[in-house]
Amino acid sequence: MSSIFGLSHNVTLLIWTLIAIVFLVVFIAKYKWNPFVTLLLSALMLGLLAGMKPLDVVSSITGGLGGTLGTIAIVIALGTMLGKMMAESGGAEQIASTLVDKFGEKRVHWAMMIVGFIVGIPVFFEVGLILLIPIVFTVARKTKMPLLQIGIPILAGLSTVHGLVPPHPAPMIAIDAYQADLGKTILYSLLIGLPTAIIAGPLFGKFIGKRIQVEPPAKLAEQFALQSDRKLPGFGITLFTILLPVILMLVGSVADIADPEATSSITVFCEFIGHEIIALLIAVVFSFFSLGFARGFTKEEVSRFTSECLAPTATIILIIGGGGAFKQVLINSGVGGAIAEIATQANVNIILFAWFVAALIRVATGSATVAMTTAAGIVAPVLALNPGANVELVVLATGAGSIVLSHVNDAGFWMVKEFFNMSVPQTLKSWTVMETLLSVVGLVFILLLSTVV
Repeated sequence: MSSIFGLSHNVTLLIWTLIAIVFLVVFIAKYKWNPFVTLLLSALMLGLLAGMKPLDVVSSITGGLGGTLGTIAIVIALGTMLGKMMAESGGAEQIASTLVDKFGEKRVHWAMMIVGFIVGIPVFFEVGLILLIPIVFTVARKTKMPLLQIGIPILAGLSTVHGLVPPHPAPMIAIDAYQADLGKTILYSLLIGLPTAIIAGPLFGKFIGKRIQVEPPAKLAEQFALQSDRKLPGFGITLFTILLPVILMLVGSVADIADPEATSSITVFCEFIGHEIIALLIAVVFSFFSLGFARGFTKEEVSRFTSECLAPTATIILIIGGGGAFKQVLINSGVGGAIAEIATQANVNIILFAWFVAALIRVATGSATVAMTTAAGIVAPVLALNPGANVELVVLATGAGSIVLSHVNDAGFWMVKEFFNMSVPQTLKSWTVMETLLSVVGLVFILLLSTVV
């Protein structure tokens, strides 16, 4: 079935891909099918339509799923444990109250963006939102500021990290697929992410906070107000614990740049502790002591925290695996190569191409993670034919595209709506506009940076 009506092989493959993606989108968005099951069915359908042998399709799916989850599943599990230790110990609360004191009430919305940025590094957006909502309510109550003026900067910080900043699992997917340099990507992501988060966070938050007045849901606000009287961990140790994986990864990258051949044993050691899995593992074990035992938790309690936080991540991990399976079928069926050839002949700007592909899938499926994984499979072969391209900036462009225009098919949209007690139109005017600002402003900064590096 690989060629229809005498069309060229490449065009035919593109038509089959389009059909598979439409199937994926319609079944997730309209019929509310489980995204993991739908991704597997789409991958199967695409492979068979493209003329692969049935058993080859199956081995592509298992290979893609396993290959994608190899690193990512461990990163998600360890990152979630780190986030859980921070929540249970009161570390998240400590960071917030310290920043409110330091920045003062007038500028507290700037502090909130930094909180979102820092807390978002080890955890998924949804987990970060759940961790930080008590802080948003507490700060809004203390400062009498509009809820959205406090909330939007935190959401902007979390969302920027989710799309752009490694070692967050979403950008890690693209780094892996494009063979990008982790250290350079972290550096560029901070250069681009911070100004982007400032525009979409504190600046837009102040503007929209005055126009949409909302009160937190009474029951939730009550629940979060009853904080236990336990002593909070110190600000310094909490911050160090969260940033430890990032510091270790940067150490690894610096060692790699200074000694690319790894001639000395110090370089080998630095690269080892700078590997994302080892860095996160060290940070998690450290958090058991710094935020666990040092806070008076028993070993049973620490064990319980780290076990119970893993259940909600199972779905995320499977969806990423399904995206990886789909990506592998795209590559093995020759679709990736076909897209690469057509895009190269059309002379497309690779950064715009990566952003556009991720943005299309994001708007269609509602998931930034599905957008990131699927786009990585489509963009990687095009990137291989563009040897002069800045790979790290293509990673960031894919990330920026994957957070555009969150609307009713995105779980994050409904979480924000419920937590901030907004109507659907209010959520579209605040949250959806903020996500789109992040994505478009991010793309503009990426294109500007691409003229320099």
